[in-house]
Amino acid sequence: MSPQKVSRWVQAGLWALAVAWLVTAWSSLEPQPDAARDPEAWARFVSSDSYQMGHLLGGTGGTILAILGTFALGCCLAGSRTGGLALTAMVSAVAGTALLLVPAVISTFATPAIGKAYLAGNQDVMQLEFPGSMNGAFLLGLLLACAGNLLLGIAVWRSRVLPRWAGVLWAAGAVLFYVLGVILGQATTGSSLPTQSAGGLLMGVAAVWMAWEATRRSAVPPESQRLTADSS
Repeated sequence: MSPQKVSRWVQAGLWALAVAWLVTAWSSLEPQPDAARDPEAWARFVSSDSYQMGHLLGGTGGTILAILGTFALGCCLAGSRTGGLALTAMVSAVAGTALLLVPAVISTFATPAIGKAYLAGNQDVMQLEFPGSMNGAFLLGLLLACAGNLLLGIAVWRSRVLPRWAGVLWAAGAVLFYVLGVILGQATTGSSLPTQSAGGLLMGVAAVWMAWEATRRSAVPPESQRLTADSS
């Protein structure tokens, strides 16, 4: 495959990464009710068509696009001065995101069925417990995804290939989304917090910035690119 075609695939992946995080931010805007305090409100919420559509697009679809886009970001940075760090971060972020695909699929397809069963009179369904191994996989996925995306932000900052401040936005968004959003939300309300949507939005904006810069640079002659890099 020619370098031009490879470049176009990388650009497409970066745009997919932007879509992934913007959709993820959108899907986490409305937090679900606390299942322990108000199981009926929770059941009505998760059994709605809007819940399943939001999780299908944001949770499952967004996660798949995020994996493909993270591969593209790692490839974009592989030839830069931070290539080693970028590829290590890419592996960590992809592995973590892949593990998080498991609870995303469960939330999309199993949770609505549980809610409908409760509304149909089967209240014992709320006692359903998933294996402890799933919680372990979820926590490991969060750790790997958060660490990998933080390192990707650092790699972008130091690479001189993509906008430096896009790396700052990306790293800040990762902290907001994973630490102050998902982890803090699960520890307090058991649902998503506004910080999760804010973090996803920051990462989406950073990804749009990076995709735009990669697309713009592909249209610039190589000699002009070297002059721009030397001047920075």
